[in-house]
Amino acid sequence: MKQFEFAVVTPSYTPDFERCQLLARSVQKFVQPATHYIIVTQKDFPLFQQLQGPTTEILVVESLIPRWLFKVPLFKNGWLSLKTPPVRNWILQQIVKLSAGFQLEKDVLVYVDSDLSFIRPFNLQTLVRGDQVRLFHADDRTPIGDWDLATAKLLGLPPQKFANYLHGIVTWRHDNVVKLFQHLEAVSGREAIETLCRSWHLSEYQLYGAFVDHFLQEQSGHFWDAQGLCKEYWSPAHLSDAELEHFLSQIEPECVAVMISAKAGISPSRYQAFLEKYETALKQV
Repeated sequence: MKQFEFAVVTPSYTPDFERCQLLARSVQKFVQPATHYIIVTQKDFPLFQQLQGPTTEILVVESLIPRWLFKVPLFKNGWLSLKTPPVRNWILQQIVKLSAGFQLEKDVLVYVDSDLSFIRPFNLQTLVRGDQVRLFHADDRTPIGDWDLATAKLLGLPPQKFANYLHGIVTWRHDNVVKLFQHLEAVSGREAIETLCRSWHLSEYQLYGAFVDHFLQEQSGHFWDAQGLCKEYWSPAHLSDAELEHFLSQIEPECVAVMISAKAGISPSRYQAFLEKYETALKQV
């Protein structure tokens, strides 16, 4: 098996600091071998700097995007641009993930969001088969949507429905991200970041997955896998203690992490106790 260099990548911001702190501790405790890159704006850097350590590095958004993209205090919902219309915060987050994949010279990028926490030992080399890296790929039976249309347009493909590449733990190859940027520039005639800034809808995971499957195919260095590695709770509905404990009791043996969406409004300090209880139970099995 080829030995890859891994980077765990997490964009975050001040409202998610406690969640990101819990994630960072779990990466240090359970995940190897990897450097964990937490990406925040320059404004949030002083707060997140306390998470920096031997295997945790704090990067600033501004170091990963062109200077013609910038934030001004009075424009809270987006970023101003000298080349494109203003860019929504949500779109910029997707662009930052893509830019990190392009600029971080690690073989494999492992993307996890702040509201995820690892719960058991996880060697990232298990994501590799020979010289191929796992790509989450599942059938998607939902109707064609805005992300599909935006992905097709960016890649120069006819409008179509793509597979589902969204998961709590997503793996990309750095060399493929470089090829994706080159493809975006060839299709649009503009630099990749400018092209992405002009897209009103964007899913970075869908864009990368569709590019791999439609253009790189067997040359991508990926193998498909629809197995979930993370127990996910996406609903905005709040959970009682009993409901939270029941949710955690349903974790499948193959899951190495738990994701409880920040939209549910559950304090990280509250579910941390349940996670620690679950980890203790695992050790006793």
